[in-house]
Amino acid sequence: MTILVTGARGAVATALIGLLRERGLPVRPASSTPADPSIVRCDLRDPSTFAAALAGAKSVFLYAEPAHAREFAREAADAGVEHIVLLSSSSVLTPDPDADPLARSHVEAERALTAAPVPATLLRPGAFCGNAFAWARPIKAGEPVALPYPQAHVDAVHEADLAAVAAAVLTDPGTLGGRAYTVTGPQSLTFADQIGVLSRAIGREIVVKRISRQEWKAQAGPYMEGPVADALLDYWESRDGRPAELTPVVEELTGRPARTFASWVEEHRSAFR
Repeated sequence: MTILVTGARGAVATALIGLLRERGLPVRPASSTPADPSIVRCDLRDPSTFAAALAGAKSVFLYAEPAHAREFAREAADAGVEHIVLLSSSSVLTPDPDADPLARSHVEAERALTAAPVPATLLRPGAFCGNAFAWARPIKAGEPVALPYPQAHVDAVHEADLAAVAAAVLTDPGTLGGRAYTVTGPQSLTFADQIGVLSRAIGREIVVKRISRQEWKAQAGPYMEGPVADALLDYWESRDGRPAELTPVVEELTGRPARTFASWVEEHRSAFR
């Protein structure tokens, strides 16, 4: 039962590949830009790469790229794939995901797969613990972390837990497959709380500086501008002082409690020193 894992260079896929190999399962890592011959090319924006990547695969772990999701689903069906696990986002649960720049690509990918003949499971995480890497540069430089909404709550999930959930579904699709799972971490923490965890881990104070929305957009640079930036800011504003809703999915599917943000920090402490 070969399992095709797309986005093989990402944190979730990397952890998933390790888990599946530990279980003795045949895995085919795939990436749009393979780093070595052991990784096949599968560019979700280039349908010409689909057939070779899917050949002989029975299951797929798929990142949410809507550009050619329908073509991918058709190719998967033609190749005999029996189950696809899609890494989506909890942003699709907003009242109007089509109008939300953060949700649109994920909901389009979900629709493409759920309309296809291959059974699909949807994993919908919120924030990743790894989002904290965005603060590494100022923290290492001894500068304040500038945030527009430091009291916004997040439900950060450890990428290894998300991989463990994906592995559980991929290895038991008959029991766990064909559903949508909202996957969260075990705690609702504000950005300021998270920075406090980082501060204690590195043994020095980290100053949090509140800035305006416009200041944040100016410092975020060209990769975070326009409607996407505004949607993200609006989301943080909606979570300002409002605890995130948590789910027990990680423990229910993996049999172990979800990892805390503090545990993630311990694993990555060197990135902030």
